[in-house]
Amino acid sequence: MGRNPIASSPAAEAAIKIHTHRSEKARRPPPPPIEVFKKWFPWLVPTIIIINIAIFVVTMYFNDCPVNSSGCIGASFLGRFAFQTNHENPLLGPSAATLLKMGALDVRKVVEDRQVWRLITCMWLHAGLFHVLANMLSFLFVGIRLEQEFGFARVGALYVISGIGGSLSSSLFVRTTISVGASGALFGLLGAMLSELLINWTIYENKLESLMSLVVIIVINMAVGILPHVDNFAHLGGFTTGFLLGFVIFIRPQYGYINKRRVPDYIASTTKSKPKYKAYQCFMLIVALLIFTAGFASGLSLLMRGVNGNDHCSWCHYLSCVPSPFWTCEARCTSSLYQNQLQLTCVQNRKSDNYIVNNSTTTSHIQQLCAELCS
Repeated sequence: MGRNPIASSPAAEAAIKIHTHRSEKARRPPPPPIEVFKKWFPWLVPTIIIINIAIFVVTMYFNDCPVNSSGCIGASFLGRFAFQTNHENPLLGPSAATLLKMGALDVRKVVEDRQVWRLITCMWLHAGLFHVLANMLSFLFVGIRLEQEFGFARVGALYVISGIGGSLSSSLFVRTTISVGASGALFGLLGAMLSELLINWTIYENKLESLMSLVVIIVINMAVGILPHVDNFAHLGGFTTGFLLGFVIFIRPQYGYINKRRVPDYIASTTKSKPKYKAYQCFMLIVALLIFTAGFASGLSLLMRGVNGNDHCSWCHYLSCVPSPFWTCEARCTSSLYQNQLQLTCVQNRKSDNYIVNNSTTTSHIQQLCAELCS
């Protein structure tokens, strides 16, 4: 007589099998926590702010008001960093000639001398201390949140491309003055925030509240552009560029999507995942990308051909300044150049006159002629 093995009875076999199954389940590691959206450390936005401030300081160094001008503000304690007079620059900054040398946007130099790089350099320059502080504070509040949500690469690309879009729009309509500032890039961020809310509509709570608050902020900032001495065309161009780009670079997966490459195999094989993007998201992305590409290419082509947007849109100047009893709008003229003869036509009163120009004729001089023609 010998002892039977433990596995000889069916009940024992069942008990062993059940015990083994529970042991394997107990040894299986729990699924790792899945982050819905990664939070990025914001370093690019502070870097851009430091660069803008540094460039303003360098601009003031080369401006050297006490040497190049008869009157300055703060020359006794600021030295060569002194500001131009309020009559020449009410924003406490350098002269127009210095800004032009540093890379300000001048349509004549872009079109005639093919200095296309000014579309980029002008967004890193500022007209004065008030100008750079206002822009950088706005960029700090808006940019930090976006960089935390979407990372430095997408926010950096959005900032630069929106700035170029603002410069391009300004060049097509503001023909007689130089332009500087990061306003186009800042409005591009606002435009991208709006499109990001629209394309990711289904994953947000309190959708209408978020939409209304964002629209109010945008409208208030746009309303400032109807005041004199503010280039609202740069605002509109930057906003439109950022709005279209936001559909492309800020799109997020829909709720319920699982990236199976980032979860364990046993979860990926047993979990049914939704498509990464909804159909309306793909549609909006494709349409925005097509409009952005066509618009950017067309705008650059029109600029390099010397097309003046005011010649084809008689009311567009009201987008940048609306006359009122409290202020007068800056004089705006359409221009055409044949050899050394410049024809100016005032947009406001449609008066026209011809002038002889040469290589020494500056944009500020042309603006003065325009102001006299419109007065």
